[in-house]
Amino acid sequence: MAALLREYLEEHGFDVTLVEDGETAANVGALGEHDLVVLDVLLPRRDGLAALREIRRSSHVPVIILSGRGEETDRVLGLELGADDYVAKPCTPREFLARVRAVLRRVTPEAEVYRAGALVVSPAGRVAEWRGRPLGLTLTEFKLLALLVRNIGRVVSKKRLSELALGRPLAPFDRAIDAHMSAIRHKLGDGATLIHTVRGVGYQLARE
Repeated sequence: MAALLREYLEEHGFDVTLVEDGETAANVGALGEHDLVVLDVLLPRRDGLAALREIRRSSHVPVIILSGRGEETDRVLGLELGADDYVAKPCTPREFLARVRAVLRRVTPEAEVYRAGALVVSPAGRVAEWRGRPLGLTLTEFKLLALLVRNIGRVVSKKRLSELALGRPLAPFDRAIDAHMSAIRHKLGDGATLIHTVRGVGYQLARE
């Protein structure tokens, strides 16, 4: 089920890290490097509720409990321990995606929706669509496109794109930004012409 949900979320533009035990989940969640953590209750090495307690000692990252134990006492306990939502199995991938987006909308202060022609980008829900079709961007690709759409009509330097989207300074002869932009254009299809290359400077998203 974890593999199925990961595949479904990745198809809708999320970058997903999958771990298989509660101890690792607690360690990863406490780092604060993810936008959302999903925990099953019945996990090896440490159960999901214990992992949630550990995460809440150092992080306010949103947490969704996904469990076959859907009794009221389990749901109440999970929410009291700091979960942002409690989803009982069985749960369809479509419903789970809606829950993920709902939690991200609640906890993300930035709720703007940006549009450029048929392109729609919502940073809060990490949604990027072209003509109503999800683009299926990776996390890095989404960050790059979000930077461009926030600065629509203006040139964004490769230096700034690298620092904000890749998290590192732009190195000499570094082609990573160009490779990611090529992938974004490929996924946009006939919308690729919205992204303009400003040679020697960076990239620009056209208004239409």
